[in-house]
Amino acid sequence: MLHSSRNLLLAAVMCATALSAVTTPLAGHLSDRFGRKRMYIIGIASIGVFTFVYFALLNTAIPVVIFVAIILSFIPHDMAYGPQAALIAECFPPRVRYSGSSLGFHLASIIAGGPAPLIATALLAWTGSGYSVALYVLLSCVISIAATIPLPDYTNRDISEEPIYGLAGSAVPAEASSGG
Repeated sequence: MLHSSRNLLLAAVMCATALSAVTTPLAGHLSDRFGRKRMYIIGIASIGVFTFVYFALLNTAIPVVIFVAIILSFIPHDMAYGPQAALIAECFPPRVRYSGSSLGFHLASIIAGGPAPLIATALLAWTGSGYSVALYVLLSCVISIAATIPLPDYTNRDISEEPIYGLAGSAVPAEASSGG
């Protein structure tokens, strides 16, 4: 265990959150420029790699190193989180965009995110090492990347020109077309 003070951990999370106020929109901006899917995959891969660095830093038990580790851990997360909403939303045509992205996002949170703390705690208790948790995170990252690769990337494209979106733009409500 870390045996760090609650105040140290809380201060580190607060500083990391303040940093996220900059890095999340920055990642979203970079994804508009270089591709949402590419940026998301880079973020997920960074999470998979940094998790091992993170536990190595925590294992030093040096308060300032723990503080820095927590702050730095938010950057890979933000690299994936910044483009995530646009990447997921663009997978659905306008008619079902909110429903489709909401269902996908929230079901994934329940199925994968819900048991994650329980699994991580069990792994830590079973092995006594944070590296077992890092392996679990790495496996989750590999699954995330595999699931992301087949997704379309509409970065810098007018999605209204895509065949799947064409029907939504040309549909005219019956009341508007009757002139009345």
